[in-house]
Amino acid sequence: MTDNIKLTAVLSWLNEKKAEHIAVYNVTKNCSYTDFIVVCDGSADLHNKAIAKHILYMAKKSKYQIISKAGLEYGQWILVDLGDVIVHIFLQEKREYYEIDQLFSELTEPIKEERNL
Repeated sequence: MTDNIKLTAVLSWLNEKKAEHIAVYNVTKNCSYTDFIVVCDGSADLHNKAIAKHILYMAKKSKYQIISKAGLEYGQWILVDLGDVIVHIFLQEKREYYEIDQLFSELTEPIKEERNL
């Protein structure tokens, strides 16, 4: 898929917490502030919070800079910005409502997509 070490680590962390429907968009050519956008869902707001907290913990442990985070208090749509990798964690119905995959698909095709975990 790619040799980006941070992206590989993030995908591993998502799998450790059983994130679902993972899609990775390479936006390097279309975006000035990041290289990869990762979109996934969790089964409930508590699951999303657990996924996000694990990413934040592992990023700190790996000494990756955390640019920002948002939505952690509600868990319906959480954003974790690690600079060249941005992670969006959704409840499935919020992901469908905002049509986030369609938005990013307009920029680029997903380089990794898992629809049936």
